[in-house]
Amino acid sequence: MNRILLIDDDIGLSDLLSQLLELEGFALTQAYDGEQGLSLAQQQDFDLILLDVMLPKLNGFEVLRALRQRKQTPVLMLTARGDEIDRVVGLEIGADDYLPKPFNDRELVARIRAILRRAQTTQQDTQSNDMLQFGDLRLDPTRQETYCNEQLIILTGTEFLLLFHLIEKSGELVTKESLSENVLGKKLMPFDRSLDMHLSNLRKKLPERQDGRPRVKTLRGKGYIWIP
Repeated sequence: MNRILLIDDDIGLSDLLSQLLELEGFALTQAYDGEQGLSLAQQQDFDLILLDVMLPKLNGFEVLRALRQRKQTPVLMLTARGDEIDRVVGLEIGADDYLPKPFNDRELVARIRAILRRAQTTQQDTQSNDMLQFGDLRLDPTRQETYCNEQLIILTGTEFLLLFHLIEKSGELVTKESLSENVLGKKLMPFDRSLDMHLSNLRKKLPERQDGRPRVKTLRGKGYIWIP
């Protein structure tokens, strides 16, 4: 049974979501402010965190920023509908996905299952190899850790899976549609910047190559190529 932490100060909504998710087979823990939610997230192991942006004591961005310093638990942010800046900021900090409020119950469950499948896929796709060496990068699939010249690079599960898929097709064009389905677990939709933001975060975290060549080439409107 997957364990989910819901951090939302709307008690009525939280209770409704608790009933829904428990009927879907999830074990739910609730927190009603940012401080309580962060404490639970740091002290316990959850498979997924549902994190509202507007919270008392600590807002969702503050919670996520503090959490990412210690843990890479998948996070689905709940944002105000139409507030694009919230979505962009959340993804920049390290959210795995976002869902605008108000949302459909079925869509929420679908997003949750997609993220959980993605985390499982990360292990399944790489379980046949102990260590993967690609130039100055070394990937440890078992621990989902990445090293560059033996220095650990902290990546989220989504960033690790994105890196793996790009490197696996080194020198080939990997379409955005393919990455969205295989990495994010959803079809690419118009104006959805999730994939772009995850790649941007990955680029920022990977050190520059010694020869100055870029690691990833973007073909606008088509996809990306990992440069061997």
